[in-house]
Amino acid sequence: MKAFAHFITTYAKAIFAVWIVIFIAMAIFAVQLPSKLEGDGFFVDDEHVYVTDELAKNFDLPAKTIFVVFENRTNQEIEHTLALLKDVKDIDTIVSPVGDPALVKGKTSYAMLHFTHNITDYNPLVVEIRDILKNEKDTTLTGEPVFAYDVNMASQKDLAQAEAIGLPIAIIVLLLAFGTIMASVLPIFVGIIAVVTALGLLTIFSDYLSLSIFVLNIVPMLGLALSIDFSLLFINRYREEREQHNIATAVGIAIQTAGRSIIFSAICVMIGLGAMAVIDVEIFRNIAVGGSLVVFLAVFVGLTLLPATLVMLGDRLNKGRIFRPKAGGAKGWRTFAGFVMRFPVMITIVAFVLLGIGMIPIKDMELVIPKVDSLPKTYDSRLAFEKLSDEFDFGKTSTLYLLAERPDGWDHDSGYEKIAALEETLLKDQLVDKVDTIYSVANIEDAAALEQALNIPEMKAQLAPAWQQFVQGNQLFIPITLNVEGASSEAQTYTRNLMRADLGVDFTLGGVPKFNQEIFDEIYDNIGYALLIIMISTFIILMVAFRSILIPLKAILMNIIGLTSAFGILVYIFQYGHFGMEQSPIVLIIPVIVFCLVFGLSMDYEVFLISRIQEEYEKGASNTMATIDGLTATSRIITSAALIMIVLTGAFAFTDVMPVKQIGVGIAIAIAIDATIIRLMLVPSLMKLLGDWNWWYPFKRRTTK
Repeated sequence: MKAFAHFITTYAKAIFAVWIVIFIAMAIFAVQLPSKLEGDGFFVDDEHVYVTDELAKNFDLPAKTIFVVFENRTNQEIEHTLALLKDVKDIDTIVSPVGDPALVKGKTSYAMLHFTHNITDYNPLVVEIRDILKNEKDTTLTGEPVFAYDVNMASQKDLAQAEAIGLPIAIIVLLLAFGTIMASVLPIFVGIIAVVTALGLLTIFSDYLSLSIFVLNIVPMLGLALSIDFSLLFINRYREEREQHNIATAVGIAIQTAGRSIIFSAICVMIGLGAMAVIDVEIFRNIAVGGSLVVFLAVFVGLTLLPATLVMLGDRLNKGRIFRPKAGGAKGWRTFAGFVMRFPVMITIVAFVLLGIGMIPIKDMELVIPKVDSLPKTYDSRLAFEKLSDEFDFGKTSTLYLLAERPDGWDHDSGYEKIAALEETLLKDQLVDKVDTIYSVANIEDAAALEQALNIPEMKAQLAPAWQQFVQGNQLFIPITLNVEGASSEAQTYTRNLMRADLGVDFTLGGVPKFNQEIFDEIYDNIGYALLIIMISTFIILMVAFRSILIPLKAILMNIIGLTSAFGILVYIFQYGHFGMEQSPIVLIIPVIVFCLVFGLSMDYEVFLISRIQEEYEKGASNTMATIDGLTATSRIITSAALIMIVLTGAFAFTDVMPVKQIGVGIAIAIAIDATIIRLMLVPSLMKLLGDWNWWYPFKRRTTK
């Protein structure tokens, strides 16, 4: 690190100039990122995708549908409106409610727009159709492509809104920590450079990987918060050293001390993010890639541009002083640290009681895959879908698609018998409302009657459209209508049981129940591996960093307890509907994302605190005095850093998209618990109780102080 520090201080101006050029270049790409984002990230490349593609290609079943919902419109008005859409080139067919009573209920009716199967980006289509229909009264679009577009737009609005709330408060916190305008603005400057560079690189990478719309919120949230945290730690250490050394030496020492802590912290965060990649769901891999990239840049910018800027600024860092932080601040933290050392047992008990209370609601946690309820109730696409749900029972039932294949096809007597046997077997389950086959559509009783009908040329010609609806070559398509919602646990259980059933033929499944089953199973089957990677890797890194066995074990255990308490509070806020939040279940991805993110983020404060305690301990202080000195030196910075993290992530509580809102609030709660109950109460009290055992390390002798 000495050579690196010397390089940075020697070529400070050149490093600063290079970063400004990089920032300008990346900003040009960054503004293009929103147009590159697709979908909500809930995607698993498994059976559902295969079946959907096959049905679209061979059976003309639309992969996605946009619904046009009409209120109080006459047939003539509806026909006029739909005629406007005939020139949209990607619309394959339009199913009109005119003449179809199934699509009409009272004053409400709807049309269905089916698209060609080769579309990869529906956003331009949504924009085009909305523009065409903008002057059509009482006409609204809804459906999955519309939801995805609206969530994308809402996410961009959310990001701007959260930054408008969070950044001014973050600057105030930095002013309170540093007392000068220049020192307070510098971390924001560093954060913006890191985030814009990350977004620019993601735009470039988007040509090679699919990025979900939530990347637009997660990357800036994480990058800005971590960049400010790292800068806060670095600038604080630099100012301490500046009191005794010249500018270049002070920067060099800060790189070697605070820089080391920042690197270890970042590695812990990147492990948490990277572990999500073992779960083969697109959103987790997006966050793993985007998050790791912005964390790396936060460190790289923080250890190159930030010290280079400090060298260039010199003592001008203290210009624009608003006030001088009170000298008694450190004394207050020392008094607090001394209190913790005197009553470690009592403080440990109080901390565990508080954490236990927070855990209570977790027993009621309900996890769901978000859809239309991701949007606020004011959005037309959500209101229109809820109207369809109320009037036409949309979502009350679900359809599972069975695609069976036989090497010798289906157009012969054994094929007819197998279709009849499949229909009979599937109808036995009480969750099945109906099974559509050639028999149900053509009102034919059995295989013998079907064979007889197909042997008559006139009857065969009449049955041909129905036959082709279900059979193409060696493939047989059977829609299975379930009397439960596709997202329900009953639908998922039925799908799993059907997958294991021996139907006497090779088959695959698709549809909403299968989609939900694949997402849930992928997460539940692999979350254990992700957690194992995080814990083992974190243990090894902290063990190497602090040359201790107990310190990393305590850190992991306390993180798990703190996060469990945070999840309980999240349930209390969202599922119970407190603090003005709309009552809603917890989005399936939230516990995974919050755990993996915060497990790494909280190690920031662990590393910041324990590094300083270790410094004092290795200088010859007793374990107790080292803990007091470390807590005194870092508590103000840890509290300020945590407060900034809470503000920047908690600001998303005031946004519209429910998954983003829950992620922001979840991270804010977890960080608040970690920086107060865990870091200021449990860590020092347990350091006191365990004494010199904290520093026990195999094969290395230590002297008792």
